[in-house]
Amino acid sequence: MAKIKVLFVCLGNICRSPMAEGLFIHKVNERGLQDRFEIDSAGTSGWHQGEPADSRMRGVARGHGVNLPSSSRKLLAEDFREFDYILGMDASNMRDIEDLAREGRSSENKAELIKMRDFDEHAKGADVPDPYYGGQKGFEDVYEMLDRSTEALLDYILEAKAKLI
Repeated sequence: MAKIKVLFVCLGNICRSPMAEGLFIHKVNERGLQDRFEIDSAGTSGWHQGEPADSRMRGVARGHGVNLPSSSRKLLAEDFREFDYILGMDASNMRDIEDLAREGRSSENKAELIKMRDFDEHAKGADVPDPYYGGQKGFEDVYEMLDRSTEALLDYILEAKAKLI
């Protein structure tokens, strides 16, 4: 049975998308579904290629019992063929994701492109702000937004893919 593939995307892939990835992995594991999913994150830029998540974001994640396992990588045209869902963190990320999808357009592209906070009942469709230049509260706020959004995303996927689970 094919795995459901989910990719989280922000600008540099060191704050928001690694946190979304780590939270989603955590939630999938809590439900015992780890063998049904492949989960990753990427950035629209390659500025931090190979780096771990920002230390402040890792600290917030650790404080909530969440691991951030990935290293930064750049979003690639083949990701649109490999992943079922690609989630952007803000409007700018979504424009960049959609531009790359158009540039690499292929009949094999299958990814559903969704803005992350489309799943946040507190602010449906809002941006996940980049906490990089802010203080600690910004990192905690992003955690809370992504915690709510990844929970609702998992429910959405499970409903959409019920036959595969």
